[in-house]
Amino acid sequence: MDGFQAGRRKLLGAAVGMTALTAAGASRAAPASGADWDAIAQSYDIAGDFVNLENAYYGIMARPVAEDFKRNIDYLNRYNSYHLRRQFDRAGMDQLRTLLAAHTGVAPEELAITRGATESLQNLICNYKLLKRGDSIMYANLDYDAMQYAMNDLAQRSGAKVAVVQLPDQLNRQAAVDTYDKALRANPRTRLLLLTHINHRTGFVLPVVEIIKLAKARGVDVILDVAQSWGQLDYKLPDLGADFIGANLHKWVGAPLGTGFLYIRKERLADIGIERGDEDYAVTDIRSRVHSGTVNAAALMTIPAALKLHDDIGVANRGRRLRALRDHWVSQLRGHDGVQILTPDEEGSYGAVTSFRLKGHTSFEQNVALVNRLVEQYRIFTVARKGPAGGACIRVTPGLFTRTADLDQLVAAIRNLA
Repeated sequence: MDGFQAGRRKLLGAAVGMTALTAAGASRAAPASGADWDAIAQSYDIAGDFVNLENAYYGIMARPVAEDFKRNIDYLNRYNSYHLRRQFDRAGMDQLRTLLAAHTGVAPEELAITRGATESLQNLICNYKLLKRGDSIMYANLDYDAMQYAMNDLAQRSGAKVAVVQLPDQLNRQAAVDTYDKALRANPRTRLLLLTHINHRTGFVLPVVEIIKLAKARGVDVILDVAQSWGQLDYKLPDLGADFIGANLHKWVGAPLGTGFLYIRKERLADIGIERGDEDYAVTDIRSRVHSGTVNAAALMTIPAALKLHDDIGVANRGRRLRALRDHWVSQLRGHDGVQILTPDEEGSYGAVTSFRLKGHTSFEQNVALVNRLVEQYRIFTVARKGPAGGACIRVTPGLFTRTADLDQLVAAIRNLA
């Protein structure tokens, strides 16, 4: 059993060590802003037969994280249920919650581990308890499809009305605030508002702090989707002002697929029900709001390694680098007669994700065809998105392994297609 005990100490000790490190607050120095991006890019093992510019789906694990994941898979496969039931089920998950709490700036008892933002947000939306017949719920045309579906279902079950905010293609931060202010005034019985910090269609960064203040002043609760912003933008959860938040760790933090968490401010826990929850926990425990079944434990065991690398790079540095890569290609196409850039250049209104549309190509089918041409003719992988007011578009998302030469290749291809 000596090898078993050593492995157990390694896996659980890694989480404890990271917890102590990050809980010490800014005891670790912030990474230097002059990061060696070429060395960081080389730490990713990526396919060489195409240019991957579709990284908003999920993030490739850097080599140190991927290697840790493989070790965890091997360990879990070797010790199987013994490890899960005797070491990881409670103690390991508790340590992960403590670790995540140190990163997010909230108390561990306000966090529950999930398989991703979708599961987190569906639990929050579907179990929201304060709606009455005749109330309204509100979401925008740019919010994530699965969250729209959950809001529609909640409205149907509770007898509430649905109000959809139409956000225009050409948007800035003040216009977004004004649009939500107008919508809330027009729907005075709104009780619940869904907001998406960075939407997955165009990449616009919604000024959620200002909008949440507007909503709360009117007695409107907000459920906030930070799937695209957590790990890309530099903030702590309390900075945003939302009482209910869903997030994942497999996009911009670079953890394995199937890792995420939900946040409920402890004073608001009673307002989220426990349908399809976990009665093994007291109703006063946030974990009673989630029952994911048998989770991918090896993926969860890899979260400390992902967070360590994320810390080593620094979220502010990461954000600056991703915005610089985005600016590199957008600046070359901004103003092109045949290309519409949907995401503004206003400071604070964009991150890595930006979408474009070729003039006159507004149907989803047309944009899917263009995506296919990009990958088949130019070996550049992107994705078509529908939902923007002006029609479908193509989303471009670089990662930390992206080179400026890759983006120059994209610019040349778009010019040819336009």
